Amino acid sequence: MGNRTPLYDAHLAADAKIVDFGGWDMPIHYGSQIKEHNLVREDAGMFDVSHMTVVDVTGPQARDYLRYLIANDVDKLTVDGKALYSGMLNEQGGVIDDLIVYRMDPGYRVVVNCATREKDLAWMGKVAEKFDMTLTEQPQLAMIAVQGPNAIAKTMTVLNPAQQAVAKGLAVFQGLPCGEWFIGRTGYTGEDGFEIMLPAGEAVAVWDALRAAGIEPAGLGARDTLRLEAGMNLYGNDMDETISPWEAGMGWTIALNPAERDFIGRKALEAQKAAGVARKFVGLVLETRGVMRGHQAVSLDGVNADGEITSGTFSPTLQLSIAMARVPANVGDTVYVDMRGKYVAARVVKMPFVRNGQKVYQ
Repeated sequence: MGNRTPLYDAHLAADAKIVDFGGWDMPIHYGSQIKEHNLVREDAGMFDVSHMTVVDVTGPQARDYLRYLIANDVDKLTVDGKALYSGMLNEQGGVIDDLIVYRMDPGYRVVVNCATREKDLAWMGKVAEKFDMTLTEQPQLAMIAVQGPNAIAKTMTVLNPAQQAVAKGLAVFQGLPCGEWFIGRTGYTGEDGFEIMLPAGEAVAVWDALRAAGIEPAGLGARDTLRLEAGMNLYGNDMDETISPWEAGMGWTIALNPAERDFIGRKALEAQKAAGVARKFVGLVLETRGVMRGHQAVSLDGVNADGEITSGTFSPTLQLSIAMARVPANVGDTVYVDMRGKYVAARVVKMPFVRNGQKVYQ
């Protein structure tokens, strides 16, 4: 038996199929992964993401600590609530984890992945020894993500007036507290919506209220196809401690200015950039029959295997197979994917594949 969120019994009551995910017993679907995927794209669905790890960073040197810990720069967070996506790197420039940082008053809130919780907390604690600040994990919080074109309107009917006021004022990629709640206009699906952190004891009642408002639950299976359509990385698939942000399509999260800011992995990233990054992270579309899957070999010439798919699936929105792949930097417009011993042509595209329910790649 794995760890269980406060919503575990609610998942069973909704006929969820439970699987192990990073040591947690989580719902993979509630009967139909495709139905749940389409629900989020066309209306609104909700996910239990209480397995995520929430850590508050406070104290006199909280800012200095985070400017050193992560590759992006928290000085970009100019107002309370503004959020930042970044990689937390090792000295070799590999990605220990990807995370979101919110500016709070006081300090910051960091959300990291569940499967990497122990190593993340150990690394963050080790780095913290050099700074006058405090790390406080918040295991008493549950988290519910409500996503889709109707997610905001339907969620508003469940919130009290104070919560509604906070939620209405949020810009995209911003989150603010409301009492013991924290409401973020963030997500992992390519759709608008909220990620709500709230006391675990309130989670079931809010989950039930959201269902009564017409928001049905969706499992990890739909969450994965949604994030892949949106061109969003999954840690352990698309990047890890051996892969730098340059090679994982995360170059936009590296803040090399100002030059005087040192951060863990900076020297390795600069050296890699100066030498020329050998591998590129690309999107692939298979316009013939078949489904691309993780770890399938990718070839530039249809003969030699010189790249690999990191994540692949059948896209319910596009009705064809899409994938992310790491390939040589000199890739052209077409590659060849090894599918059961035969190389099949796939088109190279710029991600995302889908945004707000619509095809966006060229």
